[in-house]
Amino acid sequence: MFGFQTTMLSIPELIRKKRDGGELSDDEIKTFIRAISDGSIQDAQTGAMLMAIWQKNMVSREIQTLTREMMSSGEVMSWPPEWKGLVVDKHSTGGVGDKVSLVLAPALAACGCKVPMISGRGLVHTGGTLDKLESIPGFNIHQSAEKIRDILESVGCCIVGQTEMLVPADRVLYALRDATSTVDSLPLIAGSIISKKGAESLCALVLDVKFGRAALYKDLEGAKELAQLLVETGNGLGIRTSAVLSRMDATIGRLVGNSLEVIESLETLKGKGPEDLMELVNTLGGVLLLMAGLASDITEGKKRISEAVIGGAALSKFQAMMEAQGVANEAARSLCSAHTDYFKVLRKSEHQLELETPAEGFVADVDGLVLAQVLHKLGAGRSKAGEPVNHSVGAELLVSLGQRVKKGAPWLRLHYEDPAPTPDQINRLQNALTVNDGTQTHHEHTLVKELLLPN
Repeated sequence: MFGFQTTMLSIPELIRKKRDGGELSDDEIKTFIRAISDGSIQDAQTGAMLMAIWQKNMVSREIQTLTREMMSSGEVMSWPPEWKGLVVDKHSTGGVGDKVSLVLAPALAACGCKVPMISGRGLVHTGGTLDKLESIPGFNIHQSAEKIRDILESVGCCIVGQTEMLVPADRVLYALRDATSTVDSLPLIAGSIISKKGAESLCALVLDVKFGRAALYKDLEGAKELAQLLVETGNGLGIRTSAVLSRMDATIGRLVGNSLEVIESLETLKGKGPEDLMELVNTLGGVLLLMAGLASDITEGKKRISEAVIGGAALSKFQAMMEAQGVANEAARSLCSAHTDYFKVLRKSEHQLELETPAEGFVADVDGLVLAQVLHKLGAGRSKAGEPVNHSVGAELLVSLGQRVKKGAPWLRLHYEDPAPTPDQINRLQNALTVNDGTQTHHEHTLVKELLLPN
């Protein structure tokens, strides 16, 4: 297929070399990725190589080559010359209630950027960005490269799934990483994330790397190590890359679950968004505008993003994006109108259940991970690729951290269908809430902890 002649090591010898701690040459990594692309390698061999990489790690040069070869395994997008410097995107390592993309992409488009956001489906707690958008009837996440270019030309942003031709090597590796328990290997994480962004031919990329109880990394140090590797790998591919380290303990915003998160995103685009969500949107957007040369510093960038959201320009872009991606004009207009019944367009769950606070006092904590795990079991997420999700399952947080509550006041509204929550799940949810009966505890409201910007 590739006409690739070599006298180099065979695949079993490459696996042995990595297993024994050797560094693979650029050509050897190329051989491995090409064998995946043309199907000449067995799954067992790919799995063995993934485990060898997991155990022995890779040096910076190997990671760079792995990422570049993965990126080049399929088609790489190309953009008109007049978009030079304006094509940007963001990636988040995932969080509970993380609906940032739905607000950020149209806000960036309103500020003059082109945002070809190629997103994923959720495999962890709740749905991913694509699942959230698919809860809008008619929203089509499958678009050809030509159609993506058209939407970017007319709207400025689109949110789509990975096309068949984009980074095919990653699809193979991604599926096998799950099956071989090598998901948490730093070189493989960097290769997967950055190769897909590289294939978008971006000028600038910002990464939202989460740490905390409901994140992949529980502590700031682990998250920072990943962030630095991602920034280095992105910059090595010629994409101006920076990272924001943000806290992920409770939930982002008040609503969790696919269609509920669409509602909160629309409320945010109407200028009524929660502070924590807007902090992330403004910071990530501000960094991208700075890197794209559309703002002189982060403060100006944040201000421009905030104005695009509060002033309604981002909402208009979101409506145009929905219509360009298949949503009926009437439905898109209804969702974006000032006083709308969202459930006329979006599906509402058959049942709601309110949980009550066990005591009087101040809300000290809400464990976002527990919330996500229970919702996952009730159908809001998926355990393996290809499983359907129930878009209407979710939860509304009716209290905020630091708020004074009376005993018996509702604190959580659960939206569910089939299965109904078990007594054990309801008990787990109740235990996710911590109420201090004494004094009000101070809460650090800011989620953003640190910025890693390119020099």
